[in-house]
Amino acid sequence: MSPQYLNSEESRWLGNGTEMIDPDTVTLPSVEVFSPDIEKYTFGNKVNTITEAELINFQGWPFSDFLQKRTGLFLRQYGSGMLSSLTMRGTSAGHNAVFWNGLPINSPSLGQSDFSIIPVGGFDQASVHFGSGGALYGTDAIGGAVHLTNKLKFGEGHQVRIGSLFGSFGIWNQQLEYGFSNQQFSARTRVYRNFSENDFPFLNITKFGTPMERQDHAKVIQQGGIEDLAWKINSKNLISSSIWWNGTEREIQPIMGSNTKDFQTDTNLRWVLDYFHFSKNKVWNLKSGLVRDDQVFNTSRNQTIQYFLAADMDWEIGRNWNSKTGIRYTYIVGNLSTFRAQESRIELYQSTNFQPNEKLSFSFNLRQMVFDRKIAPFTPSLGGEWQVWENQSSQILFKSNLARSFKVPTLNDRFWVPGGNQDLKSEKSWSGEMSLVYSFKKDNFDLNQRMTYYRMKVDNWIIWLPKGNIWNPQNIREVQNSGVEYSLELSQKIRNWNLALTTNYAWTQAINQTDISENDRSKGNQLPFTPEQKFQSLFSIGKGVFSTFLNFQRVGERFTGTDGSGRLEPYQLWDLGSNCNWSFKKLSGNIGFQINNLFNTDYQVMPLRAMPGRNYQFNLNIRI
Repeated sequence: MSPQYLNSEESRWLGNGTEMIDPDTVTLPSVEVFSPDIEKYTFGNKVNTITEAELINFQGWPFSDFLQKRTGLFLRQYGSGMLSSLTMRGTSAGHNAVFWNGLPINSPSLGQSDFSIIPVGGFDQASVHFGSGGALYGTDAIGGAVHLTNKLKFGEGHQVRIGSLFGSFGIWNQQLEYGFSNQQFSARTRVYRNFSENDFPFLNITKFGTPMERQDHAKVIQQGGIEDLAWKINSKNLISSSIWWNGTEREIQPIMGSNTKDFQTDTNLRWVLDYFHFSKNKVWNLKSGLVRDDQVFNTSRNQTIQYFLAADMDWEIGRNWNSKTGIRYTYIVGNLSTFRAQESRIELYQSTNFQPNEKLSFSFNLRQMVFDRKIAPFTPSLGGEWQVWENQSSQILFKSNLARSFKVPTLNDRFWVPGGNQDLKSEKSWSGEMSLVYSFKKDNFDLNQRMTYYRMKVDNWIIWLPKGNIWNPQNIREVQNSGVEYSLELSQKIRNWNLALTTNYAWTQAINQTDISENDRSKGNQLPFTPEQKFQSLFSIGKGVFSTFLNFQRVGERFTGTDGSGRLEPYQLWDLGSNCNWSFKKLSGNIGFQINNLFNTDYQVMPLRAMPGRNYQFNLNIRI
């Protein structure tokens, strides 16, 4: 790395975050703008990183589609381009924290994020933290956390990228990006427009003879813009900022047999400002930000605004010790259709890493939140990694983690009129997990495998129940979660051929431990809409500039009733595609074609919500 861009302190803190660009394509050294390492204090946890290269063929698609197709995660999709909620390790949609450049972006009124209105292309990288993360991230992270990150670089000069994707059923996604950076300053502007007519044919199983009909009320129009800026004031001070405006208009796809014509508009504004100060063994970070969500459902309007102010210090205590101490203040304003509310939250957190030798590593995290003059559950976590065995070509790691997490009641839970319950307790959980990780590398062959077993208990789970003539939220449910996760990554180069295989398998049990009434039969049954099994595998083969892939996913049966009644059939989907990288003078890029749902499978993710059959897409990316 060239010393004219980073001093020794910055270089040490950047670590593996630095990146050099091929000198054949640019003349300036490229250095990634510093951002905190999400994985630094996660020894013992499972964290997967999704790179920009993996996202390239999904530009403009909802992030929910990528997660459903290319990971072992399951999302409850209420139709193509419709509401998509993530469930991790059998928890609910509100038990997953979502962050954008370090800001929590879950809706404070609903307590969750809709992954269908988060477009691929709105961020550069995603990291998925599996399992409890309350001590690291705060409220909501009972089942896990998703981090979306923008990555800027210094020293790249002028950069232009044009992306376009065409597909069946009126899909047309477009994105334009321009960036400029030198040794001290970096800026990038992105604008996009994504459109889908969503007029796919489907079998209407609610009508006699199951006739083939065409979806006529599911159009999606999305547009937005992102501005990223970074300024290296000097060798010890850096400022970075990002702003993201995203607007989505949807015709809400009705269930089969219904002729409802609902409309929904979501407008999201997110802004973050970071200041970093580097010293010999410390990094100071001051962060401020804003997250504004506006939603109009037919004529019902809901708005929430979150203001953030945070500070932390990450420092090297000694050769084997690292520590991070911080505070975050959040002020929330809710102007909902039936109520108005304000809330203040303050969080103190402490993270420590200890590495007594090269084979042992430990992370210890603590967090305490106070909200609305109430004390949230104290959340510690302890994780460790042990290098059991190693030789020149392979190693075995044992990982373990014990953690507590929590979720504060949402604004709707407490203040909705009628029915809100201001006496609700925070949901809380204890979880533990163990993993074995095996890695092997020899010549042109790479193999990585991971097997994880986890158990979790969630108490004070909030559910809405009828109370007289109204519905009212109560801390009733208790759930026991357990499961096994397996992942495989394999790559082999044979002469000029590159072969790769990735596989993810999840076996999930989420068992209700309580009956909510005398006549209820929920106890001992799997939670509704939670598959016990999901399997996903991606195989690719390439030679030179050409590559072909085959993707497979299988989702097991899901029950629709809390007592195990009702059943959604398992389904399996195949996708096939090809890509070609190209260059011409100063231009370069890639062109791709793929067939989704290759065998035209008729399936439902959620009851009576039609999904597209076989469909095609063509994508083109140009870089200048």
